[in-house]
Amino acid sequence: MDIKKIYMDANALLEGHFKLSSGNHSQYYLQSAKVLEDPKTATLLATELAKQIKASGLEIDTVCAPALGGLIAGYALAQALDVRYIFAERVNGEMSIRRGFEVSKGEKVLMCEDIITTGGSAMEAAAVVKELGGEIVGVAALANRGFCHRENSDVETKPNCKLPQDIPFFALADFTFEMYSPEDCPLCKDGSEAIKPGSRGN
Repeated sequence: MDIKKIYMDANALLEGHFKLSSGNHSQYYLQSAKVLEDPKTATLLATELAKQIKASGLEIDTVCAPALGGLIAGYALAQALDVRYIFAERVNGEMSIRRGFEVSKGEKVLMCEDIITTGGSAMEAAAVVKELGGEIVGVAALANRGFCHRENSDVETKPNCKLPQDIPFFALADFTFEMYSPEDCPLCKDGSEAIKPGSRGN
């Protein structure tokens, strides 16, 4: 399956000058919402990701996704794995599990995002799951931005990866784009203005 082509066909691989959530700048941005707006494509990608996870023999009781980005990917993956699905959301800036969701002691939970950059949001949500007694057994995403090593990939873990090294990380493809600090951004030096993804129609 050519994941990059699927993103490009969905106009989900954007090129321009973007300010990322980390504060860094990049010439490229992955907009997974454009891929996931088609339920058939979401199901196709989740099924392919589930094949990897099932082949690993990983035991999973529940998929948990951080809102907002991971909601659709997490739900589709839980459906493909035939397990329960819950999500975490930010309340006053901190991740929380609400809406009546419960986590049993020892429950085996797979964290799921649409895209893993450093894995910070996934690990914030994972910390809440662990506080409630759950066991984090793995992390999954449709795409990997190349800062963390995933199963079946030669990409090496970078220092800013926040995913634990003792659990597996599954994703369908690596998207390794250059990122720059605002001070060192060549796009800024050329006079271009960085756009925050999600604004101005992006």
